[in-house]
Formats: sequence, C-alpha cells, structure tokens
Amino acid sequence: MLDATIKTQLKAYLEKVMQPIEIVASLDDGEKSREMQALLADIAGLSDKITLSEVRDDAQRKPSFSLNRRGAKLGVRFAGLPMGHEFTSLILALLQVGGHPP
Repeated sequence: MLDATIKTQLKAYLEKVMQPIEIVASLDDGEKSREMQALLADIAGLSDKITLSEVRDDAQRKPSFSLNRRGAKLGVRFAGLPMGHEFTSLILALLQVGGHPP
C-alpha cells in the first residue's frame, strides 16, 4: 500500500519508538477494511516494536483501528483510512503512543 519512499521515511521515524505498540484493527469484509489491513500490515512490518491484531466481532466502527501502548491504558483510535493530513496525525500518534516525547 505504501510506496518505497514513504516506507523508508516512516521506518526512520519508527526507530524513535521506545515502547511496544499494538495496533488493533476492527475490520469487516469490505474493500476499505482490506485497504486498511494492507496499510497497517505495511506499518507493522517496519518496526519490531509494533504488532498488528485484527478483530471482526467487536462493537467498534468498521473499518477503524486503535494504537495502544502494551501494558498501559494509553491509546488512540482512527476511523477509516488515514490519508493526506490524517497520515501525518497517524505518524505523530505512533510516536507518542510509542513513548517518544512530544
């Protein structure tokens, strides 16, 4: 889903992540859920501190996902695909949930 240039830049940012992050994707069988799963799999593949899990039977809006710091009650939820300026917000959220100072 992400091109090579974006992956390289994102990988450099994700090296600043200090705490493990779990991405929990709430998905259904729709096309947008498949696109979101592909995006989140790309992101999770760029850092060993990020894991991705999928749920289909929860009560959350679909497609959506949360970024959670493992072992803490700290998280952020995104609904839909974060593109454009929302992608920048996603990167900042990954860094903050991952323990990088603001």
